[in-house]
Amino acid sequence: MNTPIAPGVAPIDIDLLIRPQWIIPIEPAGVTLSAHSLAVNGGCIVALLADDDALKRFRPRQTLDLPGQVLLPGLINLHTHAAMSLLRGYADDLPLMRWLSERIWPAESRHAGPDFVRDGTLLACAEMVRGGITTFNDMYFFPDAAAEAARRIGMRAVLGIIAIEFPTRYAADADDYLAKGLAVRDALSGNPLVSFCLAPHAPYTVADKTFRTIATLAAQLEIPVHVHLHETLHEIDESLKLHGVRPLERLRGLGLLGPQLIAVHAVHLDAGEIDLLAREGCHLAHCPTSNLKLGSGIPQMSAIQTRGINFGLGTDGAASNNRLDLFQEMRHAALLAKGASQNAEAIGAHTTLRAATLGGARALGMDGEIGSLIPGKKADLCAVRLDEWLIQPCFDPASHLVYVAGREQVTHTWVEGKLVMSRDVPVQIDISELRDLAGLWHTRMTS
Repeated sequence: MNTPIAPGVAPIDIDLLIRPQWIIPIEPAGVTLSAHSLAVNGGCIVALLADDDALKRFRPRQTLDLPGQVLLPGLINLHTHAAMSLLRGYADDLPLMRWLSERIWPAESRHAGPDFVRDGTLLACAEMVRGGITTFNDMYFFPDAAAEAARRIGMRAVLGIIAIEFPTRYAADADDYLAKGLAVRDALSGNPLVSFCLAPHAPYTVADKTFRTIATLAAQLEIPVHVHLHETLHEIDESLKLHGVRPLERLRGLGLLGPQLIAVHAVHLDAGEIDLLAREGCHLAHCPTSNLKLGSGIPQMSAIQTRGINFGLGTDGAASNNRLDLFQEMRHAALLAKGASQNAEAIGAHTTLRAATLGGARALGMDGEIGSLIPGKKADLCAVRLDEWLIQPCFDPASHLVYVAGREQVTHTWVEGKLVMSRDVPVQIDISELRDLAGLWHTRMTS
């Protein structure tokens, strides 16, 4: 990682030099560096090198010393419904299908318009950057409103072109959903912080014809397909009754399996299905807290990892979690894998950190841009303090991040080198506005 410094060469002007106590670059795997600096210029990482060499090679416009802190790539929330922050706590302690049919879908039919999506996503983005999340992969209605909110906070957003068969306030049918989503994609094509994926909701809400259309679009546009899959046993039983096969086999027959597929939840997979996903190069979005809260189950993450399937971590929406907190997801992911497999070595700290960063980036096809601290990548970063008395002593920063620290220890979040969170609050918005918006929607939904 160190580049030799030629004698007599003048220092290079750069925007920012960050000097933390530790750096976890994610690539190479399992590495924790001390006495190293990260150089940033023009929104990109230009070097990761020893402190002494950094001071000789660069002349930064800003130097940020972070003693007692660890610097790592910005976290990537691989699956969420950001606008559902406005439904936080609205439908607790119900299983998935009752949660959807009795509470969530009726509330969305009354309230989920553009203002709801913009305000809910604004609240979600502020929460996410507070916890070191720099990128989120969203699945919801009115993606243009979500993009507006992400822009205000300064986040990187991957917006879902949603498809579902029944009408909502957003669209009339599956073709209408896809047409509107593709139009937003075209309109926002010049925004460097916004990209898109195809987002058919789930096998139980999407018809074969729509899935075939999505498979064609994914191949044409070369973008991911992001779908809830094998989340509950009920979903599998219904698929067997209606289609004669389990949902994953149905998607295989419709041409959806491949490196473009992000299977969300994937709780109930048998050994043959895990092998199939591995052979096809599919990715998983693991949402352990939501799976626990909805009583959906615990996926076989140890077996999934052993088969080499790439996975990232997602929070799901705040209506089923109820936090957009990847530190919580990291801890739950690591501990559940160990408990379910009865193997304390299953999914260790460095593997978990990789899932929360590079795993999500790889699933989104963005691992050439984000997810690790490699020169040339975007400077999407977060810094976490590990020197607070409450969490001492610290023997291993990677282990501390997964098993000890929380989002309250995040001190800085950057997206493309721009500071978007500092001193416990988002930089680009007054938190009083967020409180007012949350209160407004609480009143609307309870009146």
